[in-house]
Amino acid sequence: MQRVSFEVSGSGYNSEAESSGYMSGPMSGQLPPVYKKPAIKNSGFSGEHSRTRATPAPYVDITVDVHDDRVSVNSLRSPGSEGGSSVEENPELTLLKRNRLEKKTSVVKRLASVSHELKRITSVSSSSTRKAGRGAAKLDRTKSAAAQALKGLKFISKNDGGAGWSAVEKRFNQITATTGGLLIRTKFGECIGMNSKEFALELFDALARRRNITGEVIDGDQLKEFWEQINDQSFDSRLKTFFDMVDKDADGRLTEDEVREIISLSASANNLNTIQKRADEYAALIMEELDPDNIGYIMLESLETLLLQAASQSVITSTGERKNLSQMMSQRLKPTFNRNPLKRWYRGLRFFVLDNWQRCWVIVLWLIAMAILFVYKYMQYRRSPVYPVMGDCVCMAKGAAETIKLNMALILLPVCRNTITWLRNKTRLGRVVPFDDNLNFHKVIAVGILVGVTLHAGAHLACDFPRLLDATPEQYRPLRQFFGEEQPQSYWHFVNSVEGITGLVMVLLMAIAFTLATPWFRRGKLNLPGPLKQLASFNAFWYTHHLFVIVYVLLVAHGYYLYLTKDWHNKTTWMYLVAPVVLYACERLIRAFRSSIKAVTIRKVAVYPGNVLAIHLSRPQNFKYKSGQYMFVNCAAVSPFEWHPFSITSAPQDDYLSVHIRVLGDWTRALKGVFSEVCKPPPAGVSGLLRADMMHGANNPDFPKVLIDGPYGAPAQDYKKYEVVLLVGLGIGATPMISIVKDIVNNIRAKEQAELNRMEHGTSEPQQRNKKESFRTRRAYFYWVTREQGSFDWFKNIMNEVAERDTNRIIELHNYCTSVYEEGDARSALIHMLQSLNHAKNGVDIVSGTRVMSHFAKPNWRNVYKRIAMDHPNTKVGVFYCGAPALTKELRHLALDFTHKTSTRFSFHKENF
Repeated sequence: MQRVSFEVSGSGYNSEAESSGYMSGPMSGQLPPVYKKPAIKNSGFSGEHSRTRATPAPYVDITVDVHDDRVSVNSLRSPGSEGGSSVEENPELTLLKRNRLEKKTSVVKRLASVSHELKRITSVSSSSTRKAGRGAAKLDRTKSAAAQALKGLKFISKNDGGAGWSAVEKRFNQITATTGGLLIRTKFGECIGMNSKEFALELFDALARRRNITGEVIDGDQLKEFWEQINDQSFDSRLKTFFDMVDKDADGRLTEDEVREIISLSASANNLNTIQKRADEYAALIMEELDPDNIGYIMLESLETLLLQAASQSVITSTGERKNLSQMMSQRLKPTFNRNPLKRWYRGLRFFVLDNWQRCWVIVLWLIAMAILFVYKYMQYRRSPVYPVMGDCVCMAKGAAETIKLNMALILLPVCRNTITWLRNKTRLGRVVPFDDNLNFHKVIAVGILVGVTLHAGAHLACDFPRLLDATPEQYRPLRQFFGEEQPQSYWHFVNSVEGITGLVMVLLMAIAFTLATPWFRRGKLNLPGPLKQLASFNAFWYTHHLFVIVYVLLVAHGYYLYLTKDWHNKTTWMYLVAPVVLYACERLIRAFRSSIKAVTIRKVAVYPGNVLAIHLSRPQNFKYKSGQYMFVNCAAVSPFEWHPFSITSAPQDDYLSVHIRVLGDWTRALKGVFSEVCKPPPAGVSGLLRADMMHGANNPDFPKVLIDGPYGAPAQDYKKYEVVLLVGLGIGATPMISIVKDIVNNIRAKEQAELNRMEHGTSEPQQRNKKESFRTRRAYFYWVTREQGSFDWFKNIMNEVAERDTNRIIELHNYCTSVYEEGDARSALIHMLQSLNHAKNGVDIVSGTRVMSHFAKPNWRNVYKRIAMDHPNTKVGVFYCGAPALTKELRHLALDFTHKTSTRFSFHKENF
């Protein structure tokens, strides 16, 4: 037991929580219990309440006994009091002043229960206080942490499109143009810019009841009154409006049916179907909490207190030093403008080179190589006998052809995945070679080929061939050795030849492959009519991309039957291609051989909400991989030729392999259909819409045959090089991060166990390890952002397992559901209250269904980076992102901005598929 004494002032306190803008989302684990019998009594919503003024009060001495599992008050005395008379005090005072304690953090964490104990002791006013003429203290919400957290409670969010009364009035005039200036109830939400139709109808009814409006229509003046009340900056006014929506009969009491109805309404407005289905259960939870005597109703004041208590839990008090550091960092992060354009240009160029030096030297080397080849061929043909007739056109064509040879050789190297994985894992080339950008380099080379082909074909068809056709007999005489004794008379002479046919067919096939590889076709973004619709699909991209086999055969033939080159050793096309083609052919043979001998069996299949298919496979012997890597999957029942990459969601320590596949294209849609045929609805309490498990004995499902190939390297596999990592997954992009999170927990537990074993055996020296420790991660932040509540079912068991096993809180887990309105919005206020209440009582989050508390709306990524930079100065932080490209630019920009302006170095990595 520890005894702690500290002083509390009855007035004039200024909590750090009030002035600090620093917010920290809830993590895994239990929350402090809410007050079941709050001491805060609301005396109505009159202006008198908000104008209550605190009077000065003397300091009091409080002594508490801190035990392992509880905190009790030993004594409570005011100065000059012999008997230690009690004084009435704000029940949240001790919690807000806890940074005054001069004890260890473990003691501070247990002071949450002090507030509850003080509330019991200080419920009776001291006689000395009454003699001094001081009235009972009231809660001034404008100064409390709860009011700071709920200072919004907005009915119109910035995403709803509400832009002030002028915009509302304009919409009103448009909507009521045919109704004689009267707004119908069903159009109220559209008029004020609220996209939650049902919530808007309830808000209309609440505002109408207050004004005794019984009809279904309102005029412009009444709409303006409604709008002014909705946008009232008074916290009491907004809170009263919210309660008017709940208390439909305006009797100041809430029955269980009314609570159930508002829960269902809030869940519907936020697209939380699971909560809407369990509205009865959550209504009973609130009644149990606020109506312990089973009188059948609760008072509005009790619900208000619970609402404020839930909001106040999201406010974390911070030290003054941290607050000052945050302000200083914000000041440094403000953009600065240099009036000197040369200095601005130099500064931008310097930062660009520092951030992209790996990409820069590769691109520069590639450009130099092409330039050298182009100039070499250009100068060679300037000395050729054909130059007087065909001029610079033939030089341009031959120079471009030489760059095409080089690029047709290089374009195969970025897709030699086994080679790249070996180089990434076994060598240190990753420090200078940007292996993460292999597919981007593949695309850049494709653009180089496109430019080369355009220049080569254009120079031939539009320039040197016409010159040859128009040449005089005397000019043509030196060219007979190249084009024959008879001078060509038309273009058909060139087209009807091996060189012409192979060249035109190559251009056609390249055009098809290049067009269908663009994002509009490959991702199915184009809505083409009729049979052409099949062209806008991944299948079309995959099959047409394999036309490259024909293209390479034609390229070799085109490079052999040349007009101007007769000696075989000068026909260099095959020399460029032989090594890359052999390497790529070996890669494909290895993939085919490896996938055929590594037999896998399906252990479990589950279909989850959001069109996600989870497959658990047996792990082949000697299948070694790292978290963050991916493998290819083939299902012959869908297509015997197609292989598609998916991140591995299991950890390297697991005895199985798992992938989670989002149904986005034709192949994944067909795969889901095949597995859905052998799945059945799961029993109660088991996640998933459909499931099928392989069990010992008979009646096992007849799963289709699946082949795998891999593993292959990916950017996320390098997370172990960083002491601190920020993992960001958008929707199904959480798949590689889930494996990493599990791997971090497993590695830390393994190191702790090895340390315990070493101590038990009395070994003074740790076991022999590599010169450089391979696993450096000491802290991880995982942010999973998803649109649908059902998405949390994908990794529910894994998230619970990590939250339970991570006893040292190495990993911060943050779930964000963007369908829910931001905290402070009236449409999500009750959801937030239920979330805090259920997590405190049962340890389960009502949104995600896990132990990890969920956040609402989208994360403030600048605040996320800022917090990490404050907590980890002079540290290199690895940022790993997998998801839609839309967020890539913002995360990369923030990483660069904080790297340039703080002592923390952020290294951004993005998954590419």
